[in-house]
Amino acid sequence: MDSFWDVMWFCFVTFAFVAYLMVLFQILTDLFRDPDTSGVVKAVWIVALILVPLITSLVYLIVRGRDMVQRDAEGVARARKEQDAYIRDVAGSHRSPAEEIAHAREMLDAGLITQPEFDRLKEKALV
Repeated sequence: MDSFWDVMWFCFVTFAFVAYLMVLFQILTDLFRDPDTSGVVKAVWIVALILVPLITSLVYLIVRGRDMVQRDAEGVARARKEQDAYIRDVAGSHRSPAEEIAHAREMLDAGLITQPEFDRLKEKALV
């Protein structure tokens, strides 16, 4: 019976350690991502994380948690915008929205597409 609880304790401690490391790396990433925080303040946070890691992590999450989430969301939005721009560039569509609509109108007039398809292409060009 002792060995079972030893294994359970080992699993719990390992889980807690890995969870703490994930929180620590997230905090460090957020510290260096924040342009508003001065280098001195960043250094103080890092020293505090080294000297009193658990308490400092909890304080950081309580004090700066909301801003941390906001910076992360902004980073994701910025990355998505850059990815969309890259995909548009690679896809080869170098026409302006007006040119896209004119091309769709030509296809509609030629009978290659229907009115609902034209409306969808027009809406896509304007987005």
